[in-house]
Amino acid sequence: MTASLVLRVDVDASVEEVFAGATDWTGQGEWMVGTKVWPTRYQGKGVGGSIAAWTGFGPLGFLDTMDITRWDPPRACHVLHTGTLVKGTGAFEVEPRGDGRATFVWSEELVLPFGALGRLGWPLVKPFFALGVKASLKKFARWVEAGRPHTKAA
Repeated sequence: MTASLVLRVDVDASVEEVFAGATDWTGQGEWMVGTKVWPTRYQGKGVGGSIAAWTGFGPLGFLDTMDITRWDPPRACHVLHTGTLVKGTGAFEVEPRGDGRATFVWSEELVLPFGALGRLGWPLVKPFFALGVKASLKKFARWVEAGRPHTKAA
């Protein structure tokens, strides 16, 4: 069974600025709750590039490794989660809203771990997971609007 999540946030910045912010992997730790991200292959840019993320607090957490499967600056970056715990796909999409503004769309299609326990637990976990991602996306919008991304779209 898979678990889907799609969340959106409007950003008062151009699609280029939003894409640059979303793919500033090391900068993600500034806005993503409890997560540190770093590039692992090809600086995390382009199809075949990869990134890794540690999600948790202190030593309690998990490693999420991802391979980039679509790279379409400044519109989209898709990944395949390849870690031990997290499997499935994820995507960043950037949609223009006009007047130099954009909407950032975060989506995940995750294979639930732990078999039946994961299937039973997802309805309980999903609201908290979504709440954390929503808070992170609001922080992301403020971060990009403040001109904080450290990289440019490639």
